[in-house]
Amino acid sequence: MQYLLLIYSNEAEYAARPQAEVAAATAEYGTFTQGIIQSGNYKGGERLRPVAMATTVRVRDGKTMTTDGPFAETREQLGGYYLIEAKNLDEATAIAARIPTARVGCVEVRPIWPLSEM
Repeated sequence: MQYLLLIYSNEAEYAARPQAEVAAATAEYGTFTQGIIQSGNYKGGERLRPVAMATTVRVRDGKTMTTDGPFAETREQLGGYYLIEAKNLDEATAIAARIPTARVGCVEVRPIWPLSEM
């Protein structure tokens, strides 16, 4: 089964971290990513640009509206994701727990709902 691991953290806190700490976290992410690639769990993933670069789209009464930024004001922002293959939720949450940001933010584990099952 595929799971999307959504990585949330506070962008302002991340931006305030010392450069050496950011470099260490980046290296840790590289190690984590290589590990899930080698294990066969990795299906995809990317880091996202800051929320200031986001655009939210809504359609109301047939009219498309766009607003700058994320859909809601929150303390933590979606900063990236991994798409993984895991045997079950237990394996998916174990992988999510190894994501470095899980120690300072959170990782949402969401099962993929294939279009073929809709």
